[in-house]
Amino acid sequence: MTKRVIKMKNLRRFLAEQIQEVENGLHTSGRGFTLVEVIIVVVILSIAAMMAIPMMSSAGSVQIRSAADALAADLEYAKSMAISHQQNYGIIFYPDNYEYKVVDQDGVVVPHPVKRGFPYTINFRSDSRLNKVNLESTDFVGNQIYFNYLGSPLLNGGTITLQADGSRVTITVEPVTGFIY
Repeated sequence: MTKRVIKMKNLRRFLAEQIQEVENGLHTSGRGFTLVEVIIVVVILSIAAMMAIPMMSSAGSVQIRSAADALAADLEYAKSMAISHQQNYGIIFYPDNYEYKVVDQDGVVVPHPVKRGFPYTINFRSDSRLNKVNLESTDFVGNQIYFNYLGSPLLNGGTITLQADGSRVTITVEPVTGFIY
């Protein structure tokens, strides 16, 4: 029994020493940061800054990219409609009104594929997401481009230039292939 008592006393003393070491470690004052900790914080802050800076770009530059992507998609839509329906489809541009319309071979505005019951008309001024974008110019004959059943432009290719806050984006339609970029 005496051996047990001695072992228990040793165990209690050992645990008391361990608890004291932990408490001493927690209450150490004046301890600075290690170089590794500082580097980790700097790296995390750098990553956060790199993610935040593009988000602070001007509204015009974001809008012009969105408008250019949407216009290129609408040109592709008119081209695919021409191929799938085996008749001419196109886009008529109205630079003075900041808008364009997707039309069939008779010049009738087609229904919007997403906004059911609405004509496929895009007006940059009435859309708050694109209201800083100007439809600066087109070099298509009569400000319109039609695609035939092969997806080629009827008359010729050309370009559309969009402008916002001093930035310009040009979308090109190749004359023979109808490739849009």
